[in-house]
Amino acid sequence: MAGLQHLPPQQRAVLVFRDVLGFPAAETADILGTTQAAVNSALIRARAGLPPDRHPHDVPVPKSPAEAAVVDRFVSAFQRFDVEELVALLTDDARLTMPPQPAEYRGPGPIARFLTSHQRQEVKFLPARANGQPALVLYLPDPNTPIWRVNGLTVLTLRGDQIHALTRFGDLSLLARFGYPRTLPHH
Repeated sequence: MAGLQHLPPQQRAVLVFRDVLGFPAAETADILGTTQAAVNSALIRARAGLPPDRHPHDVPVPKSPAEAAVVDRFVSAFQRFDVEELVALLTDDARLTMPPQPAEYRGPGPIARFLTSHQRQEVKFLPARANGQPALVLYLPDPNTPIWRVNGLTVLTLRGDQIHALTRFGDLSLLARFGYPRTLPHH
């Protein structure tokens, strides 16, 4: 967040649209009233202007078995409400954010307490990708009907075989861009 504040407004907007929200370059250009070439150029400059927060070898290869294993462990622990496993999956400096809300939880303990205090019911996850990272679309059961209702998208930032950051987006209109339905049948 601090790095974003130092970027020029156009670069900051492009970086958020492309890398955070996952918009394609053409759509970002339309929204910002500029060209696709200008968006691509601004994105390159914005990325170069941010200090790196991790070594590239600390991150599992996208869509690799190592990445899938971490995501599977998270899903399994979350669905079983296994707090010890959730804590074991988080790096010591892990953080949970939910933009645009200002709330932020730092460290495995506060994150695990937040997750378990807000999820006491059955959940369903569907795998997704956002910004080249693993993501999960969360569905909760509707108490009045035999369906699951979409509840949000969580992007996981991995470091080695652990989770360094969870970024939860609750804007349900965002999920339409990923092609996920608002409801699923509950079997």
